[in-house]
Amino acid sequence: MKVFRGLPNAASRAPCALAIGNFDGVHRGHQALLARLREVASGMGIESAVMTFEPHPREFFAARAGDPSRAPKRIASLRDKLVSLSHAGVDRVIVEHFNEHFAALPPQEFVERILVQGLHVKWLIVGEDFCYGAKRAGNVQTLIEAGRQYGFTVETQPTVTNDGLRVSSSAIREALADGDFVRAEALLGHPYSISGHVVHGKKLGRTIGFPTLNLRVAHKHPAVSGIYVVQVRGLEDTPLPGVASIGVRPTVDDSGRVLLETHLFDYNTSCYGKRVRVEFLKKLRDEEKYVDLPTLTAAIERDAEQARAHFRQLADAATSATDRI
Repeated sequence: MKVFRGLPNAASRAPCALAIGNFDGVHRGHQALLARLREVASGMGIESAVMTFEPHPREFFAARAGDPSRAPKRIASLRDKLVSLSHAGVDRVIVEHFNEHFAALPPQEFVERILVQGLHVKWLIVGEDFCYGAKRAGNVQTLIEAGRQYGFTVETQPTVTNDGLRVSSSAIREALADGDFVRAEALLGHPYSISGHVVHGKKLGRTIGFPTLNLRVAHKHPAVSGIYVVQVRGLEDTPLPGVASIGVRPTVDDSGRVLLETHLFDYNTSCYGKRVRVEFLKKLRDEEKYVDLPTLTAAIERDAEQARAHFRQLADAATSATDRI
């Protein structure tokens, strides 16, 4: 899969079938849309392409309004989004920088400069509520009319449901906020996880008996925050059990930087630089600020024991199920 930051240069432009959206989480609804995109692109003999945005448009407008709290929580990092799009079989992804200039494009200029001249779109799929251009002045109907004028076809993706619930990024954010990872998995089509390369930290965890592998979280508002039972994939053939904290670490750090710290049980192998995937299983509690390091250490000990108990319960349930066969 080819990834372009902004429009491809003239030499890299080729006719394509295009999907436009934020694709946060690349959930079941997105997957249905991407399957249709691949089907049409293959039938037309052209490449499948996705245009997505960084930052999320609502994040941009929230910052511009001076109220970052209005920005949506991020389900996935850009890296995880691109991995999911690659797994979905997309040929190329255009990551458009959503800034003042892009936000101010009139609908007609968006069509002419971005879709027609910049991407050579021959077929386009969007959601039923898609809007585009400055002040969201363009909609599906104006896009269909523009397609007739410039020679591309427009199709809308109908709503996808799961057990009667509309599959959407908002619904997934709600499930994650509730700590309902079963519901989140049903909407995503896979367990919720965060991936990244293990980086060096302050080494504080090892001084109190809880060494951690650390992943940087690029965005300040992840969809999960707190203390969780997790398992980590990418280090061994089977997932490794652990307990994780994702947040700003208020007891030991005042930078506001978000970090995902995972303590693996009975695992002491160095893994700096390795790419791992932390899969979330159960929320234990919210992040807290403690008065001192001993109080923090005691809380971590309680969290670790709760997480170990969770894995013991899973093992006992698996053994009982085997005995009944």
